[in-house]
Order: sequence, then structure tokens, then C-alpha cells
Amino acid sequence: MKAEKKSLLSHMGSMQQEAYVRPVIFTEGRAGGMKGYEVKNGPLAFTVAADKCMDIAEVSFAGYNVSFLSKPGLMGRNHYDTNGDEALRSIMGGMLFTCGLENICAPCSVEGKDYPMHGRIRTTPAEHTCADACWTKEGYQMVLSGEMREAELFGENLILRRKITTLYGENRICIEDEIMNEGFRAEPMMLLYHMNVGYPLLSEDCEIVLPTRNVIPRDKDAAPHIGNWNQMEAPKDGEPEYVFLHEMAADENGNTFAAVINKKLGIGLKIEYNQKELPYFMQWKSIASGDYVVGLEPANSSVYGKLYHIEQDDLHKIEPFAAERKRIVLTFLRGEELKQVKAEADTLQHNARCRVNSNKDC
Repeated sequence: MKAEKKSLLSHMGSMQQEAYVRPVIFTEGRAGGMKGYEVKNGPLAFTVAADKCMDIAEVSFAGYNVSFLSKPGLMGRNHYDTNGDEALRSIMGGMLFTCGLENICAPCSVEGKDYPMHGRIRTTPAEHTCADACWTKEGYQMVLSGEMREAELFGENLILRRKITTLYGENRICIEDEIMNEGFRAEPMMLLYHMNVGYPLLSEDCEIVLPTRNVIPRDKDAAPHIGNWNQMEAPKDGEPEYVFLHEMAADENGNTFAAVINKKLGIGLKIEYNQKELPYFMQWKSIASGDYVVGLEPANSSVYGKLYHIEQDDLHKIEPFAAERKRIVLTFLRGEELKQVKAEADTLQHNARCRVNSNKDC
């Protein structure tokens, strides 16, 4: 590391030429007043929204945009956030918005209590925020952290602590979350990481790579398109969204991934997670003109939502003073890495079949 540091600093007066974390405050439009951080790591640049769960709002890699931004555009918190179906007006997309902690997916009402679309944590502002960029034994590292609390009088008291790390020279973003119940009763804890890929990484030239073992359409709109889940068509006016549920293959430790690759641009995105932490995976695909996006969504609960799990009597809960940890790594690919990620998916699928079939010839 000393040799690397000396070499880099011999070429640059400041590491901020190539890598930095900078606090920002947006000043206009729906984003006016929102606090965040701009991060640069060589060819990788991204924005973290401190006022919205420390979520990753925008990402670019090698000069290309990677993330999706919905029609309302970049925005801070507003009165649509928790207002039932109106919450659609506050969903800007972004590279990541975190869904939970008491509800994911459709809004619902349980015993007279309303739960908004995708929950409240996605628009919860962070406290105890911290940002640093410095040399460590691993290299030049940029780290952001913050704490979000979802709580109410006589209700839940849940905390999400988030740490985001990226290392200069590695095209990766590591997200480490710890969810804690600081209340005195068990609480529902639903969690979905809504990763949203947009143009130009997402186009007719891209391929969606998943080590899937089985694909299930959510509804009648998705069912006719199940054979084309891994491709993007050209935008089509007025086309409904498709949602697919995937049974993902994983290695013996539960590690698996989802990816989008674009051979024409020569770049891609790989999202790694652990199936033991997040056993569900959903794919949101929209080819609608103006709403052109793929969402890759590891979760601890189903896209069918809170009422479904209540009916199934398997709603995930977190005990008083217990904690759960989740880790997701975003790796930005180029060159030969695009071929490697496809081979990795094939290997995971093959090995999973062998384990299920107990086939000694595999």
C-alpha cells in the first residue's frame, strides 16, 4: 500500500483529483434542501441521499449513466411519501431505494392502521451521519454512514444503521446494514432492496443475467412475457409493468447475484447478496415509454406484501433488542468481466441442480 500511495501522490497534488466524498445540499425543484454526498472513485461516481435513508440516488460508470430516475426526477422528502397510492409520486427510483421496515410493495391497512407503499424507511432522514476519505491498510477508502429510526408513540422502535464503502481502484460499492429492534415487543420487519437500472446501460442491447432456477409471473400482465424476462425490448407506449418472482440458485454458503450487462457499451452491473439474509428475489421490468427500467430486488419478504404474509402466518418479525445484518455489493463490470458473470451464473445453476438431484456425475 505504501508503494501505491507514493506512486499516486507523485502524480497528483490531491487525491481529490480521482477520489473524494463531498457533502452537498440541493437547491432547486423537488430536491431543494435535500442533503447528500457526492462520491467519486475513478470511473465510478455516485450520490448518496442523506435525507432519504442513505440510499444511492444516482450512479455513473465509465462515463455512462447506470441508474434509473423516474419522471418526477430527483427529489427530497415530501407530502406524498406515506400517502397510500399517492406514494407513487414520491418514488424517484434511483440506484437504490430501501423498502420497509413494516411494509414492502402495495399499501395496505391492518386492524385500522395504514401502511404506505414500500414503507416509510425509504424517506427517513439519517442521523449521526459521517463521511470520510483516507488511506487505510487496504488503500484509499471512502466511507459513509448514518442511522435511520422508524418509530412512533406506543408503536415500533426500529433502527437501520447503514455503512457504505468504496475503495479507490475497485469499481465496487459495499452496503452493510444492521437493523435493530430497540422496542420491548417483537415487530414485523420487512425489507426489500429496490435496485433500479436505467438507460443507457439498460437498452435493447443489454441482457439480464440471473442464476434462476424457476421463474414465476406475478400476474396476468407478466405471464405472456415470462420467456423474455432476460431481455429488454424497445420502449412501447402504454405497456404495463411485468413482475417476475425468481427462485435463485446460490452457492453452498447462500451467496448469489443478479446482473445487467451491455456488450455494446462494454459495461455491466453485478449485485451480490446472501440468500440466507434475503431469501426472496423479484424482478421488476417495465418497457413502457418514459418508464423504461429494470428493478432487481433481493428481499426478506415476498412481492405479494404484508397481507399475504399475514394470511400465510409467516410474517417475518424481529425480537426485542435483536439485530439482523445484511450485506450487498455492487460491482461495476467491463471487458472480460461481462463473460465471466454469465459463466458464474451457469455454474451456480449447474451446481444447484447437482445438489438437488444428488448427482455424483456432476
